[in-house]
Amino acid sequence: QVQLVESGGGFAQLGGSLRLSCVASGNIFSANTMGWYRQAPGKQRELVATMSTGGLTNYADSVKGRFTISRDGAKNTAYLQMNTLKPEDTAVYYCKYSGQFLGRDLNNYWGQGTQVTVAS
Repeated sequence: QVQLVESGGGFAQLGGSLRLSCVASGNIFSANTMGWYRQAPGKQRELVATMSTGGLTNYADSVKGRFTISRDGAKNTAYLQMNTLKPEDTAVYYCKYSGQFLGRDLNNYWGQGTQVTVAS
């Protein structure tokens, strides 16, 4: 089992910045993917950014050039630096972890979610 604890959400002004953190603990696979999905009221949950232990990243088109995902392997922690925030970024952000084995994703886990609110 994997536990995810995320933090760093809050309130930001238009054009401001926030940094989200997600700490994974428990039965961590040596190969895995971590990242964030977000869900706004009345909308489907959507991918924001992910990064594998192999260094591969995936970003939603809406955040490319503004958000940067990074990882600290020693701490089993992922970070999402969010710059130039827009009101459209307002959502609950959920950290996600997926173990990998022979190229297959295993055992998806979700964090508790953290609210990000951006004012215009």
